[in-house]
Amino acid sequence: MREVYVIAAHTIKFGRYLNKSVKDLAAETVLPCLQEAGLEKKDIQALWFANSGWGYAKGQDTIRAQVALRPLGIEAIPMTNVENACAGGSTAFHHAWLGAASGLYDITMAIGAEKLHSPNKYQVFAGFLGGLDIENISGIIDNISEYAMTDRDKKLMQAHLKKWAKPDRDKSSNNKKKPAKKQSLGDKIQDLKNMLKVYIRLSDILGSDTMKDIRKMFSGDHSPFMDVYGFAARQHMKKYGSTIEQLALIASKNHHHSSLNPNAQYNFTVSPEQVLADRMVTWPLTRAMCAPIGDGAASAILCDEKTVKRLGLSSQAVRIRASVLGSGMERDFDGVDIGERLSKIAYEKAGLGPRHVHCAEVHDASAYGELHQAEALGFCKEGEGGIFAESGATKIGGKIPINPSGGLESRGHPIGASGLAQIHELVTQVRGRAGARQVQGARIALAENGGGALGQEEAAMCIHILEAPSKNK
Repeated sequence: MREVYVIAAHTIKFGRYLNKSVKDLAAETVLPCLQEAGLEKKDIQALWFANSGWGYAKGQDTIRAQVALRPLGIEAIPMTNVENACAGGSTAFHHAWLGAASGLYDITMAIGAEKLHSPNKYQVFAGFLGGLDIENISGIIDNISEYAMTDRDKKLMQAHLKKWAKPDRDKSSNNKKKPAKKQSLGDKIQDLKNMLKVYIRLSDILGSDTMKDIRKMFSGDHSPFMDVYGFAARQHMKKYGSTIEQLALIASKNHHHSSLNPNAQYNFTVSPEQVLADRMVTWPLTRAMCAPIGDGAASAILCDEKTVKRLGLSSQAVRIRASVLGSGMERDFDGVDIGERLSKIAYEKAGLGPRHVHCAEVHDASAYGELHQAEALGFCKEGEGGIFAESGATKIGGKIPINPSGGLESRGHPIGASGLAQIHELVTQVRGRAGARQVQGARIALAENGGGALGQEEAAMCIHILEAPSKNK
């Protein structure tokens, strides 16, 4: 296998782009990425395109890359469409690495583009069902009680709400929210139409009885994914004594990091107290601890070492020390976690260990996700993720800054683009070009990106370890 390098990486600002298509978003990252590498479209020999929701939202299945990229004049070359839930972007990157490492291609590209925002909010949440075993959705619903709160959990939540309950405040401000605008009759009718559209579509697939249960599962401002994160957080609190205050510190830290990142969906800070006082999604996770939905696109161009030298790009070429893709396993809740299992493989391939990593981007769909991954990746001992965060170790300037971009919680989480946005952040960091959020001395960086839920863990996950450009080249 050949050594492979990232010679360009790009992301657009994540956010809400109701008037833009997946084609538009892809163009906004592909062209700047090519420009950074000093390449033309014809120089790309193969590419992998990650997207999860275009099929459900707009009916564009099976040939998404070809449809999205032909308007840019990218055609004829091998294009592979990638679906791997939230790990889609990093999976595309893994295969772009494999294409170059194998010697089959010299220059490859990975692209992730996603639109989650829709005028129909029911369509957005229905799309998440694809990240579960949908043919077994009735069984999942039957077993969801496993993640339900105990009486003790309910008492703890009520005590927290009593302590922190305040007039509803906007997540981005210390000011009280303005009273919600009263919904007009026309808006109510449109909302009902939107719900019925999705209900009828899913009823045809799953049956009306199952749909009644799904409505309950997705009720309120949360999803079953957050229920699983909440359950895992409660188990950690019971077993190790971690606290909701530690989770609030993690969320606050990530909002601070994203305030320094012009590409982040959220550019405001949130204090730990504001995190604790925010709306409860599922105990112990408040809204500020959970990743928002968003639209976005990101990309990367990879090539072998000989091509790096031919192009004269050694000063910006980031070496890929390890690229690992794996799938979840059937296991008990206390079994070896997929992140721990795959990171050990990545460390071995890189010839490094957790102590060598200077910064990391991890899949923090919730603040507990970051706490858990800090342990699974070996940055701290099992059970000490909350203490580790509390010590300041994971902040910029700390022992090992985690999610200097702001992470999924605050940078945003457009499913197919998220993994490549992690790559962009870490490439920027090890090049020393991250500006106000620069991790000093960052030379080794790790990205962990998981996707879907199957049993007790993610259905898919990628681990990547990157190394800064060599000063001697």
